Amino acid sequence: MSSNLSRRLFVAGTAVMALTVAACGEGGGQRNGIWAAGSSTVFPFATRVAENFGRNNPEGAPPRVEALGTGGGIQAFCQGVGPSTPDIANASRQMKQSEFDKCAENGVTEIVELKIGYDGIVVATARNGNSFDFQLNDLYEGLAKEAPGPNGTFVPNPARTWSDINPALPNQRIQVYGPPPTSGTRDAFLELGMTPGAKLIPAVAAVEDQDKDRFEALAHTVREDGAWVDSGENDNAILQTLTRTPGSLGVFGFSFLEQNLDTVKAETIDGVYPTPESIANGTYPLARSLYIYVKKAHIGVTPGLQEFLIEFTSEAAVGQGGYLQDRGLVPLPEAELVQQRAIATALTPMARPE
Repeated sequence: MSSNLSRRLFVAGTAVMALTVAACGEGGGQRNGIWAAGSSTVFPFATRVAENFGRNNPEGAPPRVEALGTGGGIQAFCQGVGPSTPDIANASRQMKQSEFDKCAENGVTEIVELKIGYDGIVVATARNGNSFDFQLNDLYEGLAKEAPGPNGTFVPNPARTWSDINPALPNQRIQVYGPPPTSGTRDAFLELGMTPGAKLIPAVAAVEDQDKDRFEALAHTVREDGAWVDSGENDNAILQTLTRTPGSLGVFGFSFLEQNLDTVKAETIDGVYPTPESIANGTYPLARSLYIYVKKAHIGVTPGLQEFLIEFTSEAAVGQGGYLQDRGLVPLPEAELVQQRAIATALTPMARPE
């Protein structure tokens, strides 16, 4: 199996390719295995939990985990209730209000939100590349599609090198490989990096006071002239590109950095290097939380689903020293983990996002 295919679809066993759907009541059905889809960042964590769950429950069908991106996973999740839709949406950001409402329109009315840990978004280069200490406004000025022009206008971004926007940065062309619009990593990078960076530019910040929609468009629209390159949902592809393309930078999750420190390095943001400590305490500006969303209606219908949630929130999996920490997940504080475990046990539905 190719590495790309293995990232797109994991099944903890050999009998996966055929999901058995058996009739169960009028117009109903039952899938004999758990199905999770969504974030490529959460994918390796969900895969590891699926592997462990499969070993401990050999009598059941192995879980299926797909990397579709956060947006793609939630879209599939919200299509309705039943065996043709995922039980779980993996997400590297919180569910949006519009997504929650779409779920409700399609009959997905009780959703359990579980925070599984923290991750950071890194801006990385090949290990032998130049070093950068980015300020948040550098990220915005280098990667925004439009830049302030004369007399309150905005023009196509003219910057060609990082030193064009900040003389303290290397005189190196702006070329960044990053996640596509369907990715939660892309959403989080826009919210945590580009938006606060835009607010540091007086001409852009002034727009926010007058027209919030226009400000959001300026803050969230990246360049389309080759300075930013959408690289699909496979973060490993971005890592490989950095080693093959001298001078390029990549945007991806901290967990992938941890597994590839022999070939790539992270750059500092506002003087802070991404570490488990700086991500957990929030001092690293691009730190974020990771989630899984579960259909309560599928509990008791999809065999083993609640037990899978208990495994996903167990001390052995997501606690300090747990097996997901070995894969780069930054654990929750103990008190917060206890709270998430209680939600998984009680299956407490989430409120509508604000």
